[in-house]
Amino acid sequence: MNITLNNKPETIEGRDQISISELMELKKFTYKLLLVRVNNVGVQPEQYSETIVKDGDNVLILHLITGG
Repeated sequence: MNITLNNKPETIEGRDQISISELMELKKFTYKLLLVRVNNVGVQPEQYSETIVKDGDNVLILHLITGG
C-alpha cells in the first residue's frame, strides 16, 4: 500500500489498509498531543482505531509542542 505520510511517500508492506492507531504504532508516533488529518479531514483521538487509511491516502500526523 502506498500513502503520503507527512508529505513524504511511504509504502506499507503487506497491507491494503491500516487504521490510524496501527499506523501510529508502526511509525512510532508516541506523543500525547497529536494533530491527525486524512485527506484533509481531521481525525479525533477517539476515532483513531476506526479510521482506515487506504492506498493513495494523504495522512498528516503532527505532534504539538507547547512552550513558554
